[in-house]
Amino acid sequence: MRYLKSLNKYFWKYRWRFLLGILFIILSNYFRILAPQITGYVVNLAEQNHNSKNGIEAQGLNLKKFQQTQRNDSVNYDILVKRFISHIDVAKTSFDKKIFICGITLLVLALISGFFTFLMRQTIIVMSRHIEYDQKNAVYNHYQVLHANFYKSHSTGDLMNRIAEDVSRVRMYTGPAMMYLINLLAGIGFSLFFMLKKDALLSVYVLTPLPILAFTIYYVNNIIHKRSERIQALLSNLTTNAQESYSGIRVIKSYVQEKAMLRVFNANSEEYRQHATNLAKVESIYFPSMGLMIGLSTLLTIMIGGLYVIHGQHNTDLGTITEFVIYITMLTFPVSAIGWVASMIQRAGASQKRLNEFLDTSPEIKNSVSSIVKKPQGDITFRNVNFIYPNTGIHALKDFSMQISKGQKIAIIGRTGSGKTTIAQLLLRMYDPSSGYIAIDGLELTKYELRELRSLISYVPQDVFLFSDTVANNIRFGVQGADDKLVSQAARHASVEKEILGFSEKYETMIGERGVTLSGGQKQRISIARALIKNPDLVIFDDCLSAVDTKTEKEIIENLHNYLKDKTAIIITHRIFAMFNFDKIIVMDEGKIVEMGTHNQLLATNGYYTYLYEQQQQQDKDQQAEA
Repeated sequence: MRYLKSLNKYFWKYRWRFLLGILFIILSNYFRILAPQITGYVVNLAEQNHNSKNGIEAQGLNLKKFQQTQRNDSVNYDILVKRFISHIDVAKTSFDKKIFICGITLLVLALISGFFTFLMRQTIIVMSRHIEYDQKNAVYNHYQVLHANFYKSHSTGDLMNRIAEDVSRVRMYTGPAMMYLINLLAGIGFSLFFMLKKDALLSVYVLTPLPILAFTIYYVNNIIHKRSERIQALLSNLTTNAQESYSGIRVIKSYVQEKAMLRVFNANSEEYRQHATNLAKVESIYFPSMGLMIGLSTLLTIMIGGLYVIHGQHNTDLGTITEFVIYITMLTFPVSAIGWVASMIQRAGASQKRLNEFLDTSPEIKNSVSSIVKKPQGDITFRNVNFIYPNTGIHALKDFSMQISKGQKIAIIGRTGSGKTTIAQLLLRMYDPSSGYIAIDGLELTKYELRELRSLISYVPQDVFLFSDTVANNIRFGVQGADDKLVSQAARHASVEKEILGFSEKYETMIGERGVTLSGGQKQRISIARALIKNPDLVIFDDCLSAVDTKTEKEIIENLHNYLKDKTAIIITHRIFAMFNFDKIIVMDEGKIVEMGTHNQLLATNGYYTYLYEQQQQQDKDQQAEA
């Protein structure tokens, strides 16, 4: 329960709905509890009418004694029922009319109780939906401020499960569990009050099986809960298995592994089936045991109450027995709901614990107390920067120092794992350096307001991501609300406009999940267009031309040469763009700068850069020969 304390702020926020809901629950149960008393009165009325017709003296009964019993019973009724009965008795209406009035009254009570039940759900359940909405937004917003390393150590499926499944389970606590808990307390409270007031000893007898029922239900619910958890995990595995198969269907087919994947799926499916079947067997005990205990209570009511009537004890009459039978029936759901409510609270507590684990995680990358809102101009300084990735321990940058002036075009070249991408990640403050100093325009990077810093840098990552939306909206993602002219201009600079215009719906063509309907080169160029539409002062391209052919690469580079004229640009690549006049080319290896200079200067040194350039030239010749 301690984990659920974090939800108190939501109950306070919607306190008026909550308090009204409690009031409606009490009123609903109050008007429902009046029905057994009026029904008991009707039964006694019918018995009195029957006896008077057949002659009470002939049956050894005393009319005065019978009427005295009726008066004693009325003392135990609710004040509204007392007034109702006295009004009918004073009016001296006929038996048929009394029965009719009582019937109409019971109908009205049912309608009033139903109306308050409706209001109860409109307040408590609607409140829980509001809380669910607020909580999902809180979790989603918190996800977005968490650092990049957090996402490397947690799977997407787990993140999705917490914001969907766990929040839904918590809603079951803030809505149905709270509603049924208050409802069962009110229902049991009213029923016990009038039962004990009517006949305390009979109440003790007939209520004996109900605690056993509550314990049985609680015990069975715990078993069901544990098995349900296991089934949920197995279902998650089954879903993951299916999802991976659908996503990787081309790989499965190309390696002819359909049968192998089917065997894996069958094994997971069989395990799920066995556990689901076992759960169904346990649940089959649930309702019969509940019916047995309720039936036992009803049987005790009729048997013991009947003996009291026969022997004339405790002023018990047929009306009392009728009342108690209805009370027991009314107690059926509240008592059976004890275990269910307890189970919902347990599940909600476990889910809230999982949510709190993430909500209590503070982002490692955040604005400093002295952060300022300042537009970066483009002068970049790296001084003795070291960076070690937290999870892997890889030393990506070692005493790295670099100076980039505003407006310069810099190429960073090196083999995979040389630390190129880490430079981009550090500039965007996805990570902070383990040691050293990074500044833009002489101001340390940590002093900039995060949102302002990232909004003024255009970044094209090497792992291109496109949303399941139109081509235009994917490009427009760089600048929300950008008009069609800016979208087409960005696509033209990225050398992808001709292909977009060739699509059936042009810019309104829907892109599949992660851009699955496009080629690798098209995805990269749309990603470039998304970056260019921002018109930033600082542009970082991280190996974003790896999937395009040489001709398209030249076209994009020519466009970029004009577009980046007055901008600071860092182009991270494994290819050498000889036609692009870089101000500085940095060659990386094992987190260090091994060579630096212009294209001609580096070729003159006849070092690692020269080796890469000659290798690339040979590959280009081979490709042309094959073409």
